[in-house]
Amino acid sequence: MRQMIALQINGAPIAVPSGTTVAAAVLSSGVKRFRRAVHGEPRAALCGMGTCFECRVAIDGKAHARSCQVVCAEGMEVRCDD
Repeated sequence: MRQMIALQINGAPIAVPSGTTVAAAVLSSGVKRFRRAVHGEPRAALCGMGTCFECRVAIDGKAHARSCQVVCAEGMEVRCDD
């Protein structure tokens, strides 16, 4: 059985299996919009491999992290553009 990792997404607690990417955790939390484009259109994970930059979120206060490239860590705080 995989260890569970506790983190927060937009202030709400969530637990995910170790090895889960932040993008997967955000989607499993029910959040549909990761950020907004310059003209206000909603954006979310698209390519899943770090080339499109559509899945950017703030992780532990650091903006513009590609959530599909970051593995969840215990106590991590993720903020989407909500």
